[in-house]
Amino acid sequence: MNSLNWWFNLTWQIIYSVTIITCVIVILKENRNPVRSLAWVLALIFLPVAGLIFYLFFGRSLRGQHMISRLNKRKIITTMAPRHVKLDNQPLTDSERNLVKLARNIASSFYTINNKLDIFTTGHQKFEALKEDLRHAQRSIYLQYYIFLNDTIGREISEILKLKASQGVDVRVIYDHVGSFSVSNSFFKEMRSAGVKIHPFFRVTFPQFANRVNWRNHRKLVIIDEKTGYIGGMNIADRYVGEGEYHGIGWRDTHFRVQGDIVESLIFSFVVDWNFRNQNELMEYPQTPAVSISNNVGMQLVTSGPTGEYDNIALCFLKAISSATKSIYIQTPYFLPTDALRNALEAAALSKIDVRIMIPRKPDSRMLRYASFSYITQCLKSGIKVYLYNPGMLHAKSMIIDDNLVSAGSVNFDFRSFENNFESNLFIYDRETNHRMRDIFFDDIKHCTKLTYKTWHSRPWIQRSLESIVRLVSPIL
Repeated sequence: MNSLNWWFNLTWQIIYSVTIITCVIVILKENRNPVRSLAWVLALIFLPVAGLIFYLFFGRSLRGQHMISRLNKRKIITTMAPRHVKLDNQPLTDSERNLVKLARNIASSFYTINNKLDIFTTGHQKFEALKEDLRHAQRSIYLQYYIFLNDTIGREISEILKLKASQGVDVRVIYDHVGSFSVSNSFFKEMRSAGVKIHPFFRVTFPQFANRVNWRNHRKLVIIDEKTGYIGGMNIADRYVGEGEYHGIGWRDTHFRVQGDIVESLIFSFVVDWNFRNQNELMEYPQTPAVSISNNVGMQLVTSGPTGEYDNIALCFLKAISSATKSIYIQTPYFLPTDALRNALEAAALSKIDVRIMIPRKPDSRMLRYASFSYITQCLKSGIKVYLYNPGMLHAKSMIIDDNLVSAGSVNFDFRSFENNFESNLFIYDRETNHRMRDIFFDDIKHCTKLTYKTWHSRPWIQRSLESIVRLVSPIL
């Protein structure tokens, strides 16, 4: 019996050791960020079993997979191309023109003009406008959210969708399976039975759990009748209207309603996501109506995800920050920057550019709170102004550069959004929008505490220790 136990233990140790060595080799061959690679290697070596499970669920890469075939993507782009403009005569600076080209080359992101935009900073504003637009839909509703809850707001939206489907409107819904995991499947089945074409993105089931749980579709998009779009940070949940608040925390967020040529880019993103996993119900690119808006409000939709060759939005952020000459204002619920972005922000501040970062005092995740706070000391040392938003959960995700550029959407300023999630941000090249967003930023500052190096350095040693510990694993959070 002892001999059998000895052989069993030896066999198990050999299998486990070979598995760990194989995982380490895979990590090294992928040539990832050295900090992330080292974090995974250390987790595999010093966290027996747990490190391996954590890696299988959260450490694997989707690089090289295609959302859709190159042929279908080329067909869609060819259909869209006549709508989009050349840059030669556009009122852009050289740095903005280079940013446009970067987004176009890495993300098939077209630069559009003839656009109109409304800004919502409360859930009441956004959902009232959205419900009104949904009720007036005549041809199509394409809706995509990370979270679609079965609460008051969720049921109101659901009833409208079911009604429009019964009226012959083409209603399609994508929800993220993990983001909406707490919702009973019967809620979505009722919509499907009413004629709504609805699918989860990357359904997490066994045995594919480890292959899917880490890569989430974090986008929040709505397209109505191919002429009106919504994009931003708000999911479908009561927390955004002050009801059913998350652990007693009120939520402050930013969302856009857009019309014009940019809507075609939102449609492109939705069609790609719809066809990514719904091979049995492929969606054709719809005919889009003529746009009556005529102006020079420039916009690009930039998408990114773990299947891409590059971290699209992170690269565009890096380009925009590095090109700033006057000011950089960032709002984000979680601040876990890559080394490149952190260095770019520090370099900007040390160059006497006005760099301000606003994060919530009490985010919805304690671990991410400690991780975000671990970067503050270094920011303050370099001259970056850091503000803690006091009233509740700051969920807005926006960046305002100089006097003409704004980027906002679903992207948090953290590793997960840049590398693991499917995300979408609107890049807006317009002075008026920039100034409106700047006014919103400074209005939020009135509700913040501005940190100083002296007071921040005197925080309790226990908190500093926790921040340092969590910081070690921040690249894989």
